[in-house]
Amino acid sequence: MQIARILADNAQIYQQKPSFIFKDKAVTFNQLKDYVFKLANSLVNLGIKKHDRVAVYLNNSLEYLYSYLAVWSIGATCVPLDFMLTEEEVISCVSHSEAVGFITKDKPSVSLKKIKENCPTLKHIIVSQERDTGFLSFEELLKDGQNSAPEVKIEDKDYAIIFYTSGTTGKPKGVLINYLQLGAPPKAMSYFVDLNSNDAALCAVPLSHLGGLVFLQSAVFLGTTVVLMERFVPLEFLRLIQDYKVTCFWLVPSMYYAILQLKEFESFDLSSLNWLVSFGAPSSAEALRRFHRHCPQACFINGWGLTETNAPTVVIPKGSTKLESIGLPAPWVEVKVFDEQDQELTIGQIGEIVVRSWVVTDGYYKDPQATALAMRNGWFHTGDLGRFDDEGYLYIVGRKKEMIKVSGEIVFEPEVEAAIHKHPLVAEVAVVGVPDSLRGEVPKAYIVLKQGSFLSEGDLRFFLRQHLAHFKIPHYFEFTAVLSKNRASKIDKESLRGRSL
Repeated sequence: MQIARILADNAQIYQQKPSFIFKDKAVTFNQLKDYVFKLANSLVNLGIKKHDRVAVYLNNSLEYLYSYLAVWSIGATCVPLDFMLTEEEVISCVSHSEAVGFITKDKPSVSLKKIKENCPTLKHIIVSQERDTGFLSFEELLKDGQNSAPEVKIEDKDYAIIFYTSGTTGKPKGVLINYLQLGAPPKAMSYFVDLNSNDAALCAVPLSHLGGLVFLQSAVFLGTTVVLMERFVPLEFLRLIQDYKVTCFWLVPSMYYAILQLKEFESFDLSSLNWLVSFGAPSSAEALRRFHRHCPQACFINGWGLTETNAPTVVIPKGSTKLESIGLPAPWVEVKVFDEQDQELTIGQIGEIVVRSWVVTDGYYKDPQATALAMRNGWFHTGDLGRFDDEGYLYIVGRKKEMIKVSGEIVFEPEVEAAIHKHPLVAEVAVVGVPDSLRGEVPKAYIVLKQGSFLSEGDLRFFLRQHLAHFKIPHYFEFTAVLSKNRASKIDKESLRGRSL
């Protein structure tokens, strides 16, 4: 996979077409090639070479895009880090990856000097918007580099990325993505939803996560124009759809809920939208249907996949009404459901979802034990529980740790959440299992109501009796103003579990 060659080809094909639009500034495909080649050659001049690791610690920005592409243009390995990581977490990831380069910007809570002192392999710290920090200037490297394609031969099995999974504390776990697999997400997007060069996609997902990276890959491999947000702001998100005639986007469910709560939601013109995808966490079909009522011309689609499987892996076909499902796998991906003895289960039976394909990671960087545990008998074990219906559609039931045993009965947290979401006054909900001396475990629901609403616990219990068996109804309800989110904008259930003990 020769990224430099693809960028050069794009500059010839698309020329002055915007590749990215950030803060209302457009960067054409021709400009993108120039910026990336200059930065790439500056990295080479610093002595950074093929197979070296370069960590990138930035918020969503043009600098993040250029960094990814420059690192790939010289056959090195990018280590994307979420800008919300603490100094301790950054040191852990940079040390574990043995990065020789570190691209960042000033952040008051993070000492670059301390990172340098604690990461023995680190040779170069490059700072964007540099203000006399004593480190290399990103802008100077971008200006001074030679504008030509770096000469390097990259093999498909060379590693392009080490993704550290969200919530990295203590021992890091780095997912390996090779250069061949860089083409997997855009190949899937092209197959599932016909994403192409006529589309304008809106990215509000962190570029440090796979969901955000797919936007970059779509621009590079498919010629899609991407409107990039520094961070997700619901009102601004709607404005950008309207102003740039956005045709598509993908978000995690909590972002949809935030948009639906805006009183201005229905005042924006969303008629340019062709399709939108919910991914990354179990979503409420009711919320998607409400969104659909305002822009009926758009297809609403659920999708699923992990960083380890180079998502999207499974997506609902356009036009399908099975919004409770996550859909069908791509033809080049095998997906099955296994029991605890790694035996395949039949239609309707619930088990662990396993995946086999060239898109699946080779494993975890410098962690043979975790790799062996996840990759058994050629199948990647996802930790997600699911079932197939008689048409081959896959349904997510929850994570293994989202299974609650109530007096021997199995309750899946997402199923309870979906039932609570059906109540018209509920904005967000999270259900976790809490200890119970009589039953072992029982469900507890944390609920955010729509602004200005009131709902009593008794009324909600009565409502849930129409949708759930009695043992699935939460024993405890806690109404709260907000549910904390992790770095991928998913509800942070681990903090809720700790809070419930």
